[in-house]
Order: sequence, then C-alpha cells, then structure tokens
Amino acid sequence: MKYFLTLILAVLACLPLAAQESFPAGTRPASTTISMKGWPRIDNENRVYFGISAPEATHVIADICNKKYELQRDEKGFWTGRTDPLVVGEHYYFMEIDGARVSDPGTETIYGCNAMASWIEIPEDPAESAYYTFNPDIPHGQVRECRFWSPSGQKSRRIFVYTPAEYETNLTATYPVLYLQHGMAEDERGWHQQGHLAHILDGQIASGKCVPMIVVMENGECDYGFGAKPGETMDQFGAAFEGILLNETIPYVEKTFRARTNREGRAMAGLSWGGKQTFDIALRHTDRFAWVGAFSGAIFLMPGTKVETLYDGVFANPEQFNAQVHVLFLGMGTEENFGADRLSKMLTEAGIRNVYYSSPGTAHEWLTWRRCLNQFVPLIFR
Repeated sequence: MKYFLTLILAVLACLPLAAQESFPAGTRPASTTISMKGWPRIDNENRVYFGISAPEATHVIADICNKKYELQRDEKGFWTGRTDPLVVGEHYYFMEIDGARVSDPGTETIYGCNAMASWIEIPEDPAESAYYTFNPDIPHGQVRECRFWSPSGQKSRRIFVYTPAEYETNLTATYPVLYLQHGMAEDERGWHQQGHLAHILDGQIASGKCVPMIVVMENGECDYGFGAKPGETMDQFGAAFEGILLNETIPYVEKTFRARTNREGRAMAGLSWGGKQTFDIALRHTDRFAWVGAFSGAIFLMPGTKVETLYDGVFANPEQFNAQVHVLFLGMGTEENFGADRLSKMLTEAGIRNVYYSSPGTAHEWLTWRRCLNQFVPLIFR
C-alpha cells in the first residue's frame, strides 16, 4: 500500500498545472490535445491557445509554422499565449523554452520535419471533413503494422497495411494493392495518422465509389531532409527505395496478403517527394504498375524538357502508354506552385491521357493530399 500511495503521488506530481488553471472563455481542447491535459485549446476564430508549466524558465515561445508567439508567465510559472487565426488543417509546432526546441507535452506528436513534432489540427466544417472522419455507421477495415527483413539494408523494415472490412470475411477473394508513399522528412506513419487513409477508404468502399483494395504504406528512404546526409546528391536522395519496393516490399506483401500479383492489380501514388518516387519507379516499370498518381509531386522539369524523353522515353509512344497506364493522376492545391498543372498540360498536348485535380484553397499540406487521395482511389482498379 505504501508503494502504491508513493506511485500515485509521483503521478500526481507529473500532472500539468493546466488542470489547476482556468481556461480562456469560448475555447475547447483541440482534437489532438492529450486527455485531461486541457491545453492546447482552440476558439471559434481558429486561434490556438497554448499553456505549459515551466517554473524555472525565463523565456517561452510557441513556434507554429515558423511564426513565433511569445508566451506570458504567471506567478506560478505557468506560461500561456495565443496565436493569430490559423487556416484549417494540420499544423506542426514546437515550444522553445530558454532556447531549447521541444515538443509540447500537452498534445499528440507526429513524425514530420524530420522530428517528432507537436501537432494540432484546425477543424474543417463537418460537411467538408466527412470523407476523412470516422463514420460509425459503416464497416471498417484494419491498419496493420508489419515488419519484414530487408536483405539490402540488413535490418527489419516496418510497413503499415490497410485491409478492407471484407478482407476478414471474404476469405477466397484477392485484392488489388495501392502502394502509397509519404513525402520528404516524413515516414510510413504519415498516411495512416495524418492522412486518415483508413477513414477515406472505408467511406469510399462502403459507398461503392471505389473497389475494395489493400493499401501499403512504406518508408521511402527519404524520411530526413535533403542535405542532411553529407555528399548525397538529389538524384541519390531516396533512390534506394526503388530496389527495396520492387525486390523486397512487393514480394513480402504478395506472400503475406491475398494480393493480386499482376500489373493490373498494382497502383502506386505518393505525395511531394513520394510523388517523384512514384513517377521515377512506376513510369519506368509499367510492366509492374497500371495506375499511377502524384499528389503535389516533386517533379522538377528543366526549361526546354521534352515530354517524350522523360522516364526512359515512356511517353514517346502515346498510344502504347495510354493502353498500358489506365490512369495517370496529377493533383495539387491552388495555393502551391509545384507545377502539376503545367505538366498535365504538357502531357495532354503530347497525347498522353491524364487526370488533373486542383484542391481549392489549399497549399502543400495534408488537406491537399487527403483530397487528392479521395479523388484518385475511385479511378483505379476499374
């Protein structure tokens, strides 16, 4: 009993002062605020309110999307501050306490910016966010964390695999597979945690908008920022992923799951750098993939580039390409400038069928990529 009481007192000592503070009127905890922490909070004008206990600190800043907000100290050493109104969607942020950059202990953390970052989401209107929100009235698939041995890396690799709700009951069925990639300085957790992949697929499948499919989320070997590895060129950055995907990941998936094993049953898509990897891999291996998508793809074309020379000349014969690749999808937000619209126009003028999607009002962010995925999956495996 004495040990138990000591443990309880130790736990109570770790509880934040936030629980003892009064909260600003008209605010509520964010969806990412940890249970019973109380901070951070959001108001109806989409402002974020931070609160953190740092009795020994002399200077505390909240850095959200590279804009810094000074927090004020009360007599107990509890620091609070408020942001300007923020746009809807997800935001990474950090606390700076006497110059040290740390995560906020009151909120969920997420892997992004090549770090475990604090994370907050400014909610969209419920009607707008319904497609990526959990719906209790429909069947739900599973997202599994799997590991397999990588001979090339001499280490275990982790992938996340979505299987549709019917996978557990329709035991004779095989399923097409979408290989879905993250961006630079992110990893295989992104589409599951931030992209709400499972909610999107559950809704699409339940409504009949897309076919039941398996989705594989793998680490693209670009989970750090370019330039972090001394001497690495941009051509080398993430390039090892091609061999890993083709020679290790796909064989593991097709051995472990009831996955279709022909090109008609494989698609690949990715966001940002993952979009570049998708084009680099899938367009050079159209014998392996019949459906291809890039969401804000980091596809850099030099001035004067001729479409027919790209990706080992895959676009040189439009008739042949259009017969092989059933959907070539490009999407981006209206507030970013990644050139997907220009590339789509170039391809169209060259006779290459493609689908272009523009996400209204969004930039290089998860709202854009959720919307792109929502547009892409109804088109594939048809």
